[in-house]
Amino acid sequence: MSYPLPPPLPRPIRKVGAPLAVIIILGTIAGLILVLLTAVNPVGTTIGFVLATVAMTLVLLAYLWLDRWEPEPPRLLILAFLWGASVAVVVSVGLEMIFDAAVNNGGTESSPITIAFGAPVIEEAAKGLFLLLMMTGVRRNELNSLTDCLVYAGVTAVGFAWLENIFYIADGTTLADSLLTAGMRLVMGPFAHPLFTTFTGIGVYFALQQRNWLSKAGCVLLGYLAAVIMHGLWNGSALLGPGAYFGLYVAWMMPVFALAITLAVRSRRREQRIVAEKLPGMVAAGLVTPAEAGWLGSIRTRKQVVAGATGFGGRPAGRAVKKFAIQVVELAFVRDRIDRGFGDARVFALQQLEVDGVVAARVAAGPALHWLNGYRPAV
Repeated sequence: MSYPLPPPLPRPIRKVGAPLAVIIILGTIAGLILVLLTAVNPVGTTIGFVLATVAMTLVLLAYLWLDRWEPEPPRLLILAFLWGASVAVVVSVGLEMIFDAAVNNGGTESSPITIAFGAPVIEEAAKGLFLLLMMTGVRRNELNSLTDCLVYAGVTAVGFAWLENIFYIADGTTLADSLLTAGMRLVMGPFAHPLFTTFTGIGVYFALQQRNWLSKAGCVLLGYLAAVIMHGLWNGSALLGPGAYFGLYVAWMMPVFALAITLAVRSRRREQRIVAEKLPGMVAAGLVTPAEAGWLGSIRTRKQVVAGATGFGGRPAGRAVKKFAIQVVELAFVRDRIDRGFGDARVFALQQLEVDGVVAARVAAGPALHWLNGYRPAV
């Protein structure tokens, strides 16, 4: 397998599309929302903050586990979370108020139409906008697999759910009401919002495999509509009473959730296969050695080798070898995009950037890699 390397484009390719100023602004918006909730109900907001943070941290850890093979840039993950906890929340609240005013004829309670139809349509669009943003500019370079799309969809939805859960828990009139709300939202449905937005993520993934904008738009739209339907069924069942709610939960939501988990695990295995297929070409190009190719194709063996490098040269050596391994994975995915016929001048320039990254990471991890050439991890 050859690695043609045309000259890079005149303008350097940035690898992370998450400006620090934007992160600060979105974080400030989320913080101001929390301050406002605390001013209205300090005790309820505190309870909601603690419980929602614990639950959503566990959900985030699940997504970080899923993302181990090709870890996404931390700043982009932070941006995704803050988008959900700021832009998506503010847009959803504003548009739902307008929608409810139009259909509710002056009622003080939210209309069932808003709950079962308006909220799903608006909220899934607000969350899904971040995935559309990820399809543009340098951020597109990070969407290499279905796993990537699932991770960004999930983390965005976690940010949204975190703030929404705090709001609903704080809205309880008594401590018992707040704890009951927390149990329903954080114990039964911590993955609810991520599951809904997963369908938009799947639509974005298939859109990225298409060659014309009409097909791309169709895939995204189908994924979004599936997210809206799932969300609408969930909200609508709550309006019909406990029997409908728990029935839908057991008969529909849990099986779909199980399928989503299966899809995510299979996607990560596919990532591993892609890397394994590209390693022989990297060996032929002199980017990795045959011994390194033996452990770079398995996340389990890679973890053992990084641990061995840490034992050899301390944490700096372990971090350097891990960075080298991740850089190899990044190159493998760019090469896979080219091999599938999606290579243009910018993608070839990105390949050159990733090749340079592998070379630089090898230099940084040089002593540890020399030692590892004779190291055989336990199988």
